[in-house]
Amino acid sequence: MTTTSRTSATPATTVPGRRLGPVALGLRQGRLELRQFLRSRESVVFTMAFPVVLLLIFASVFGDEIGGGVRFTQYFVTGMIASGLVAVGFQNLAIQIPGERDRGILKRLRGTPMPQWVYFAGKVIMVGVIALVETALLLGTATLFFDLQLPATAARWFTFGWVSLLGITACTLLGIAFSSLAQTGRGASATATPVALILQFISGVFIVFTELPSWMQQVAALFPLKWMCQGLRSVFLPASFAAQEPAGSFELGRVALVLSIWCVLGLVLCLTTFRWTTRRDG
Repeated sequence: MTTTSRTSATPATTVPGRRLGPVALGLRQGRLELRQFLRSRESVVFTMAFPVVLLLIFASVFGDEIGGGVRFTQYFVTGMIASGLVAVGFQNLAIQIPGERDRGILKRLRGTPMPQWVYFAGKVIMVGVIALVETALLLGTATLFFDLQLPATAARWFTFGWVSLLGITACTLLGIAFSSLAQTGRGASATATPVALILQFISGVFIVFTELPSWMQQVAALFPLKWMCQGLRSVFLPASFAAQEPAGSFELGRVALVLSIWCVLGLVLCLTTFRWTTRRDG
């Protein structure tokens, strides 16, 4: 990742003449993180443009009906929205944070007057903004070029909101926790990217979930991406498509439960595994 250490390491505790409050601190750090993200062409292209390109390719090639009056294009866009949240939250942070740790940015931040929580608040704000833009790009592309029907009821929009919120929260926390596994900043991409790709293939993003082997479905059910995709299918696909799901329904109660469990687990892992310094620094 091509980022500048000065941007990340700048303490954001004061402005001339006054001391910033907690909200202002978080927002200021969020702006710094967004600026840093936008300066990295690789991050912008891979995180934001790549899912749109995949949507254009797959939706153009595979436009057949998959059952229940649903075309693969409609099915695929729900998986790409969920994958976009994984890329923004999990993959982006799992690659970005080790790079900052490797360059000593986190160590310097820890020694500044800035409270440690401000660093994480900045990451959360960055992820939230990028996730909103990413989702809007995917929905706009699918609506303009592939006749995707947006939710017609407030209930479906509400489901879209809580599934996305729980999903991006779980992905963000897991991305922060996973960042501690990379030995070096250079190796972070090789550590995180295969995990994300494997989850996409077994969670029903590129292939209709019920066409996967049963053992693969059972493995996917242990992780959040499968449930994010399933929850989003309840938003964008007809209610009749629920019969095509493995359980014969969209299981929104279970979707909420599993994603909530992963949010709690991700928070625990963050609190117990996050490192401000590299292993060689002790």
